[in-house]
Amino acid sequence: MTDTQGATGPSEQLGFREFVAMMAAMMALIALAIDAMLPALPDIGQSLAVTDDNERQWIIAIFMMGFGVTQLIYGTLSDRFGRKRVLLTGVALYIVFSVVCALAPTFELLLISRFLAGAALAVSRVLVISIVRDCFVGRHMARVMSLVFIVFMGAPVLAPAIGQIILFFAPWRWIFGMLAIAGSAVFVWVALRLPETLAVEDRLPLSFARVAQNWKRALTERYSLGYTLGFTMFQGALVGFITSAQQIFFEVFDAELLFTPVFAMVAGAMALANWQNSRLVIRLGTRFLAHWALIGFIGFAAIHLAFAMSGYETIYSFAILQALTMGCFGLASSNFGAMAMNNMGHIAGSAASVQGFVATVFGSLIGISIGQSYDGTTVPMIGGFLTCGLLALAIVFFTEKGKLFGDTVDPDLG
Repeated sequence: MTDTQGATGPSEQLGFREFVAMMAAMMALIALAIDAMLPALPDIGQSLAVTDDNERQWIIAIFMMGFGVTQLIYGTLSDRFGRKRVLLTGVALYIVFSVVCALAPTFELLLISRFLAGAALAVSRVLVISIVRDCFVGRHMARVMSLVFIVFMGAPVLAPAIGQIILFFAPWRWIFGMLAIAGSAVFVWVALRLPETLAVEDRLPLSFARVAQNWKRALTERYSLGYTLGFTMFQGALVGFITSAQQIFFEVFDAELLFTPVFAMVAGAMALANWQNSRLVIRLGTRFLAHWALIGFIGFAAIHLAFAMSGYETIYSFAILQALTMGCFGLASSNFGAMAMNNMGHIAGSAASVQGFVATVFGSLIGISIGQSYDGTTVPMIGGFLTCGLLALAIVFFTEKGKLFGDTVDPDLG
């Protein structure tokens, strides 16, 4: 597999397009697991006797928590045993716990199995980044991740619709059955086609001292820490949107029928932004695009908050401004991830684990607080977006020592 200069692939048998498609499918499993059941939250609550509407948010939030806490494990294991074996083990466990979710007789068991499903599927986030970093670096990695994120961001376009279609013909439990089937399909594809991308001579022995040293490096190297914390703010905004979306559409706007198309519009804006990033990043650089996207994120969030607080918010203003804001999120996110990983090539698995843990766990906590502050209006969610954007800007400003948009000493980084 070959691409542009400075980029090599895992083997000649797996072409560049199939490689990107496979990585995208792994990431799509995450989006499906989060978004497919959004239309089913009221049905799940009614079926399992959940009386508080805000409690239903935990079906999403607990998955994200599980998804975050185990990311510390997978990268370290993959640095020792190789990417493919660890990846297949995690996906297999995800399939099992998805089946348990489908059969859960109580809300408590559903939450436990959702946590475990998230903990298992975290392998895909860590290993996709590690595998891509095994094969690409700098702007080339940002380009590949943008292509992967097109599907990851685009999956929510279809996920709520898939969930809604299932509800037309079957109970909500079949949504989790669909997740198990999708996981099985990806498992077979990876097992048959993905070569091992970490050479035997590059594997690292398991030792507490080495693992601690790698984690320390990932948490102290300037770009790794700065852009991981910046992405954490974006993750908080995203989780806040996902946990609040169903209530906003159903209760604030009384627009149940518009939930799927507007959600698809917002997700489509993120996918379009990543497609544009894949075309522009080699020429313009990761820093230039990421920093301008962050400014746009803050600007659109501020305009949206002004609409919401003025009382002029409608479903149409919400859809347009949220799509623009999340489009900026999509443009920035893959570049933030690439810059965080740029100097971590020799410890890609451990670095992806630490970065993923920080971004997902702390981002989820931020997002959960945004979701739980829902008060029957869009103000808490949009205010959370603006706050996260401003904090991300402060973090990036500190990371770059006050110099935004310009070149770096490493031309491949920026």
